[in-house]
Amino acid sequence: MPYMFLNGGGMRGGDLHHLLRGAELVAETSTAPRYRLHSVGDRYPALQPVTDGGAAIAGEVYELPLDVLRDSLLPAEPPELELAVIELADGAASLGMILRAPSPPANLTDITAYGGWRAYLTEHLHDHG
Repeated sequence: MPYMFLNGGGMRGGDLHHLLRGAELVAETSTAPRYRLHSVGDRYPALQPVTDGGAAIAGEVYELPLDVLRDSLLPAEPPELELAVIELADGAASLGMILRAPSPPANLTDITAYGGWRAYLTEHLHDHG
């Protein structure tokens, strides 16, 4: 069964977690340091593969049946993201959602320095309360 890296609303406690339909959490981990992380209008995160200046981005890996991916999770993903194979911190491959190239949306904010979506939201909401 394929692994799916989630770093936004699909993680435990997120507003999209129910779409996983009970899929098993495999690990709390991060990506290899080959990605930038963006906030898209403060609505959801977007990974962007880069050759320079990448960082490890925190998330969760689930063992996700393909029918759940097809019928439940992918239909809820925003059109600015696309399914890809990403690299995890341990070098393993996993499915994950990345920023659709080549035309990123105008409302991107680089939040890589936060290391993850939850850290960004915690800090951002605290600052802008």
